[in-house]
Amino acid sequence: MADAGLTHGAFYAHFDSKDDLDVAAFSHAVDEWREKWVPIRRGGRWDRRLSSIAKRYLTSAHRDDVADGCGYPALVSEATHAGAAFRVAFEQELLRSVEVICGDDANDASHRADALALMVICVGGVALSRAVNDEDLSTQILRAARRAAAHLADATTAPPTAIS
Repeated sequence: MADAGLTHGAFYAHFDSKDDLDVAAFSHAVDEWREKWVPIRRGGRWDRRLSSIAKRYLTSAHRDDVADGCGYPALVSEATHAGAAFRVAFEQELLRSVEVICGDDANDASHRADALALMVICVGGVALSRAVNDEDLSTQILRAARRAAAHLADATTAPPTAIS
């Protein structure tokens, strides 16, 4: 704050409450995380996009880099217990992440469902891998999440099955 020429009091005066500060900090951080983990999509195969995001996200390096990694895995349990303003911001940012994953296809319901499923797999996989003490189990969790993401990506290219 000193570099910005602000005292603690002057900084906090910009926010009506601690909740407002938390929401602003979270929203700003998510924008940065998204840029790192989800490149802008312009064309390309949908299955490859899903697979590429999962391969980048579901790594031991990301698991171990809590400070600079995506904050969703760390904050998902916090959001559960947070006030309404933070939960609304969390929801809005989650939906924005789904849109960014979809890119030009953000209005495609099938792609939105796939992107949401990918978020569930990735965030859940990293959160669980960070939560356990046993490194082998942690690695198994990441592998299982990568397999689930690969199955999701493969399913997007599979021909529909006939219902008889």
